[in-house]
Amino acid sequence: MITESEVAFLTQAVVWGSFAICLVLGIVMSRTDFCTMGAVSDIVNLQDWTRMRMWLAAIAVAIIGTQVLAGTGFIDLRQSIYTSPRLMWLSNALGGLMFGFGMVLASGCGTKTLLRLGAGNLKSLVVFVVMGLFAYMTLKGVFAVGRVGLIDPIAIDFQTGQDLPRLFAGERTAGVWPFQIGMGLVIGCGLLAWTLAAPSMRKAAPLIGAVSVGLGVVAVWSLSAHLGFVAEDPSTLEPRYLATQSGRAESLSFVAPAAYTLELLMLWSDQSKALTLGIAAVMGIAAGAAINALLSGTFRWEGFRGAEDTANHLIGAALMGIGGVMALGCTIGQGISGLSTLSLGSLIATIAIVCGALAGLRYQIWRVERME
Repeated sequence: MITESEVAFLTQAVVWGSFAICLVLGIVMSRTDFCTMGAVSDIVNLQDWTRMRMWLAAIAVAIIGTQVLAGTGFIDLRQSIYTSPRLMWLSNALGGLMFGFGMVLASGCGTKTLLRLGAGNLKSLVVFVVMGLFAYMTLKGVFAVGRVGLIDPIAIDFQTGQDLPRLFAGERTAGVWPFQIGMGLVIGCGLLAWTLAAPSMRKAAPLIGAVSVGLGVVAVWSLSAHLGFVAEDPSTLEPRYLATQSGRAESLSFVAPAAYTLELLMLWSDQSKALTLGIAAVMGIAAGAAINALLSGTFRWEGFRGAEDTANHLIGAALMGIGGVMALGCTIGQGISGLSTLSLGSLIATIAIVCGALAGLRYQIWRVERME
């Protein structure tokens, strides 16, 4: 049986592994301008699909890698929050719409906020704090009452999980692996082929950005669901996923971890609080962005332009915090990590995020036209 010292070592390996992966991602995402909100904005304003194809290619890489790992038994996706039998479709949809609209007002999603924070953007510091605060209020505070009592109960319960492989496999729990590998390859390769059909994607920056983010999600799944999985914890004699906030297998996400980062900083002396995979990921992205900004000479202090700019970012941050928790993730959390599990809830949340972003961009255009 594994010992307490081995558990402590594996916990540190998961935490620092997550930090190292996200440190690299922070550099790569900064240099390749990886941004989901920017991708939607490029389509609306410039009719340019390059960054959207980059995001979709990252999703494709994550789907292929994650489903192959699951199909070969290397990780067990049944233990993630995305694949539970309970499909909270209203929470996914409403939360996604709020998050998408909010990220437009706040000039970027949770990941972009961390990238800009690392590059010296003080607006992003305010957005991060407000997003984390409202996320915590939705997780455990005043907004949690309405979420748990009114919205989350509106759901569909499946006999198996809500992920496509298990929905198609039905009761054949032992025979899910062909569906995981088959669907992962078909959906992932098909999506990847479509994204690479555009000449703009066959260049270094978008390719590196897409592959790095997709593989980063797969790597963190491996950390939490394989390296960090203990079949029999010496303290409880029960299975345990080390260094995850949910106690389940996790990959990258940046809304709830922002809330837990603030909690850890405020309650640092509380021995029950500790660094987790998600908190390490938050710190890694910001650190990577800072390294890139300092080395490239692009580090700049930047503040708000005025009262309206401040109000937009505050409202946007609040919407991202509330919406990200309700939707169970952000553009990375649901849009890549969740979709890599082929979860129906993740698909609903991701579509809602894009629709919310489109509504936010239309609102901004309307505001500009009204002022002219």
